[in-house]
Amino acid sequence: MIKIRNLKKSFDSKIITDGLDLEIKRHDFMAIIGRSGEGKSVLLKQIIGLIKPDSGQIIIDNQDISKLNKEELHEIYKKCGYVFQFAALLDSLNVFQNVGITLLEEGEDPEKVRPLVLEKIKNVGLEEDVLEKYPAELSGGMKKRVGLARTLMLTPQIIMYDEPTTGLDPITVRLIHELIEKTHQDLNATSIVISHDIEVFKYAKTVSMLHEGKIIYTGPAQTIWECDNPYVYQFIRGLEQGPIKTK
Repeated sequence: MIKIRNLKKSFDSKIITDGLDLEIKRHDFMAIIGRSGEGKSVLLKQIIGLIKPDSGQIIIDNQDISKLNKEELHEIYKKCGYVFQFAALLDSLNVFQNVGITLLEEGEDPEKVRPLVLEKIKNVGLEEDVLEKYPAELSGGMKKRVGLARTLMLTPQIIMYDEPTTGLDPITVRLIHELIEKTHQDLNATSIVISHDIEVFKYAKTVSMLHEGKIIYTGPAQTIWECDNPYVYQFIRGLEQGPIKTK
């Protein structure tokens, strides 16, 4: 579904992605892990087109997005959904307006949009009474759910989650992970989750690790605790940086 070849991105003198290669298969549920500051979110935003890479290829559905015009890119990105780390809800809009924003801005009748929004809200485990609430009235977990409901409005084939459980309590973390897994299965989507939370290994199919601008490991989530890659070993056990352990 997604192939990344020799991707490079720098901000001033700071190298973020440094010849990065990654392949994400159709219908995979991939967790991308790595220490803070490694550029995981920047990688995701390059894939979705929010940040333009300096060089390299991002191939989605056999099309190199770097060679597409604006209209062609729009068609590609209609297949994609992006769930922001802090939901990115507009404070001045209520939940109905936030979730239905794309259709409403295209001039659709709000009365026709409302049942579609309600369907997505219920899909993420919320009830109709939340539609008239504003973001300031929602808990952190509810905001994450509303952000996902907004993404689901266009039934994306590819869904990308940027740190979806940041700042949440352990119970809500589990509920959000279960919701992501359910969404993945219901849509038969290709799902990519950027996370520091090792609980995601219970739900993901594949794990990739980003380190110093490159993907240094990709393997099945089921066997991640048996992985002998020294960087993965230290990361998933929460060990301090230091000399890398080798066998």
